[in-house]
Amino acid sequence: MYAYSYVYFMTNKNNSVLYVGVTSNLKKRVYQHKTKAYKGFTSKYNCNKLVYFEVFNDINQAIDREKQIKAGSRKRKESLINQENSEWNDLSEGWIFDVT
Repeated sequence: MYAYSYVYFMTNKNNSVLYVGVTSNLKKRVYQHKTKAYKGFTSKYNCNKLVYFEVFNDINQAIDREKQIKAGSRKRKESLINQENSEWNDLSEGWIFDVT
């Protein structure tokens, strides 16, 4: 079975906080953020809206990209989001979360 990896951005309802993460199961990870399954940054700041993601064939590529993005400014992160999702809509809207 072939698996993809993802770099993704979560934000809160006011788009005032940005979280950058990496995962091999985007749907499951977004569900975990939305349900605050783990205590941490995203649960503390209510980051439950997926506003950006990139897909990679290899987890190491995704990790490298995550580090590159995290090293950049907030303005640069906002620019990435605005190119793909200028309204900052929740890209996971309508997803069916079957995380079993």
